[in-house]
Amino acid sequence: MKFKVLAKVSTLAMLVAVPAMAQETLSIQSHYAPEQTSGKLAQQFVDDVETMSNGEIDIELFFSSSVVKTVETFDAAANGIIDCDMTGGAYQTGKNPAFQFVGDIMGGYDTPWQQYAWLYNGGFEAADELYGQFNMKLVGWWIYGQESLASKTPVASIDDLKNFKFRSPPGMETEIFAALGASPVVMDFTEVFTALETGIIDATDYSGLANNKSIGLFDLVKHATYPGFHSMPSDHLACRLDKWESLSDAHKAIIDTAMQKLAFQTALTFEVENAKAAAELEKQGVTLHDWSTEDRAAFREAAQSAWQEWAAKTPEAKALVDSHVDFMTQLGLLGEEG
Repeated sequence: MKFKVLAKVSTLAMLVAVPAMAQETLSIQSHYAPEQTSGKLAQQFVDDVETMSNGEIDIELFFSSSVVKTVETFDAAANGIIDCDMTGGAYQTGKNPAFQFVGDIMGGYDTPWQQYAWLYNGGFEAADELYGQFNMKLVGWWIYGQESLASKTPVASIDDLKNFKFRSPPGMETEIFAALGASPVVMDFTEVFTALETGIIDATDYSGLANNKSIGLFDLVKHATYPGFHSMPSDHLACRLDKWESLSDAHKAIIDTAMQKLAFQTALTFEVENAKAAAELEKQGVTLHDWSTEDRAAFREAAQSAWQEWAAKTPEAKALVDSHVDFMTQLGLLGEEG
């Protein structure tokens, strides 16, 4: 009996002496603030990864671009300052115009689910190949849905875009709207409130309806497009290649699973938040304009012209545009002629 007790004690000591599995650490930067809905969802992603890995993966999440500027996050990850970028591919069009089509397709899909469907049904390989050229691995997307234009004047149809003077981000968006007769003004969003108050612009492109409401835009304007039609940005998680490849298959699967949950929760959350915002805004006298099928198709046709111009810039851009066009045609969003 004494021997058995000693044997059990000896076995227990051996188990205690075995070192714990080495902990993986990941540093990630997001452009969202912790109090924003998207910031809270990003924190839930971190909690999910740490819980599912039983603490074997430790993530340090930097909010509000606190390490480097938002547009510098991708390079900071690729160069080892941090491990992963949780902003969006559209910030990287200066590297290759193809990033436009993994960041904000413009006038493309109607819902986040359609856009996710492209990624997970044939698009991922071409997108990831683009990231790989810059020492990065695309892990996944999280999409909050269509953005809404907030305006002093009605934006009820495509005809209302004639001489429509609004704040626009630079790039393909300005080309599409200008072709439709609008007058896009490229400016930093920090200048928008003053520009609206002084009449420099009559409208702005910023974000989805709930986000626009939360920052007080509708104190200055009383019209908005909803549901939106022109822009649906894809935020991404992208990690430095060597860091990603150093992870075990189990840890990669955990992060991928948590990312797909984040994608699902983001789309669901903003579906509800935007609907709530719409009801509250209408009570406050804001008019919401839902474009007709015909007007949406006309905008998408104008967007397609810009897609093809951008597709001609690099082989990677062409590959992604062709992939999107083929998939949208399958979904019935485009005619057979593309």
